[in-house]
Amino acid sequence: MKKFGALVLLLSFMLVVAACGSDKGTGSEAGTKYRVGIDNTYPPFEFEVDGKLTGIDIDIISAIAKNQGFEIEFDAMDFGGIIPAMQADQLDIAIAGMSITDKRREVVDFSDPYFDAGLSLVINGKTTDINSLEDLSGKVIAVKNGTTGASFAQEHESEYGYQVVQFDDSPAMFQEVQNGNADALIEDYPVIAYAISQNNLDLKIVGERLNGDQYGIAVLKGKNSDVLKKINDGLQELRDSGEYDEILAKYLGE
Repeated sequence: MKKFGALVLLLSFMLVVAACGSDKGTGSEAGTKYRVGIDNTYPPFEFEVDGKLTGIDIDIISAIAKNQGFEIEFDAMDFGGIIPAMQADQLDIAIAGMSITDKRREVVDFSDPYFDAGLSLVINGKTTDINSLEDLSGKVIAVKNGTTGASFAQEHESEYGYQVVQFDDSPAMFQEVQNGNADALIEDYPVIAYAISQNNLDLKIVGERLNGDQYGIAVLKGKNSDVLKKINDGLQELRDSGEYDEILAKYLGE
């Protein structure tokens, strides 16, 4: 019996050790390292240069982490997969040029807004007969899957009589309009303005911004409230110190 009891104790000890060894060190469990979901095809907010992540979002969350004393690990994926990954407990934080919307608030909690964006209508540089949504009847509109641009286009599809086609990344969407396979696209203003200026795209923005979106940093609803407070505190510190303005100027100019 003593041997049996000792064996049970040993097995219990081994299970505890194994459980400790399986800890992935996530923010929700360890409190020090957080998995951050991004979309690395979204300049000027998230993109790669020579294999290294850069952009407004990368710099902001990295500066917040440094300021607030926690570590982060980036996980790049298609934008449409970020919130599902958070729901599956594969991510702790999301910063991906994510617009704050009531629908998203049903599943995530947002930080204070960190960027004023807004959607723009974009056409081929050679197109002359499209200047507003009213000119899109019978046309094909390209959007990025899972974005507020996609939601906006779908909500107004019957009103303006166009057809919506969806893509997983922005470059593919841009190419569709440049090639003439789609007549227009809807994209966040800062993203498309940066892409046109940096990549010499044969695209142009027409009309006023279609809405007044703001970007927020997200955590799963009702979870990680401690890190959300750190994010808000860190964001305010960046604004107060001037580092926030320096980050924006680095990518968007003065």
